[in-house]
Amino acid sequence: MTHTAVVAISRPGSELARALLPHLHGGATLFLDQRFALEGEHCTVFDLPAGPLVRRLFASHQRLVLFMPVGAAIRLLAPELQHKHRDPAVVCVDDAGQFAVSLLSGHVGGADDLALQVAGALGGAPVITSASHATGKLAIDLLGRDFGWKLEAGPVTVTRASAAMINDEPVGLYQGTGETGWLPVANPLPTNLTVHPTLEALASSGCAAALLVSDSSTIAAEYSALDPETPVVVYRPPSLVAGMGCRRGASLEELEGLLKGAFEQNGLSLQCLSCVASAEIKKDEPGLLELARKFEVHLRCFSIDDLNGVFEDTPEELPVPAGLAQQRERGFPATPSNTPRRLAGVWGVAEPAALLASGSTRLLVAKQKSASATVAVARRVYA
Repeated sequence: MTHTAVVAISRPGSELARALLPHLHGGATLFLDQRFALEGEHCTVFDLPAGPLVRRLFASHQRLVLFMPVGAAIRLLAPELQHKHRDPAVVCVDDAGQFAVSLLSGHVGGADDLALQVAGALGGAPVITSASHATGKLAIDLLGRDFGWKLEAGPVTVTRASAAMINDEPVGLYQGTGETGWLPVANPLPTNLTVHPTLEALASSGCAAALLVSDSSTIAAEYSALDPETPVVVYRPPSLVAGMGCRRGASLEELEGLLKGAFEQNGLSLQCLSCVASAEIKKDEPGLLELARKFEVHLRCFSIDDLNGVFEDTPEELPVPAGLAQQRERGFPATPSNTPRRLAGVWGVAEPAALLASGSTRLLVAKQKSASATVAVARRVYA
């Protein structure tokens, strides 16, 4: 799908559509009835009926702004509807620009926000009927989305948790990691939402729904063992960094197996992977680049000086046993090794890269090895 399509079928609608276009974020394409297009105007013209065009745009665009009556839009789009997680956002605007109606995919798809944007640009009023927006309640399925959090719960569970929030039943939240910026600054939390310091406190609260923000792969099971009846919604923030070193030509299969093994063995969710970190000399390594693409994260690379800086004043030659002893004695967060030092002039790659990319001073998972690669994991530090 591409950006926003703006469609007008009348002269007043065409004038409003032109006025709206510069105010839409992310770019938009204007579609006008050929009778109302101006000479030399940058737009796509069409002939009535508008049905074939609107149905085609519904399949190819993320957002539609239709300058037409709501009833007409419903009749045109009804046969095309699939699911709120797949349908594009649709907003209808009347020919006077008085109302911008969030018609389809308002909550999840973004039509509610689009209606606010359109109404603000035209000086009209947004018409939004989503329950969370109308009542001012926390939107269960949108929590943390602006920070890249991923929702891990079935649709029935999300519906039950959302109903509890809307109906003023007690909802509890436990956050083990991730951004805290979702907490309101100017406005208080909904009165029926309580943030708990531990899973045990949440489980004993008698809540009607439990919200868990965590990078632990077992947290849902841990909570359900304490409270088996309450619906559990898990949010996965991008809180984990995988530092990786490898020999030239290491395969994607080996790297992926090492990464997955490290996460699984330590109870960490790969849904929370925020980036893969390595040395600057590995920035073009095919296996690492393929791995980052597969998990849809960035490959961050650090210079030898940056990586060595993690080890502070490690001497030029350091036997491995002495390095381990110094690491324990002096509190180094990473263990220096002579092997990468001999090969690339760096005391280590996986561990210091993970620490640098995360901003942390300690590792969650110390270096693990395969035949051709190493991995270490650290948790991001949040302000």
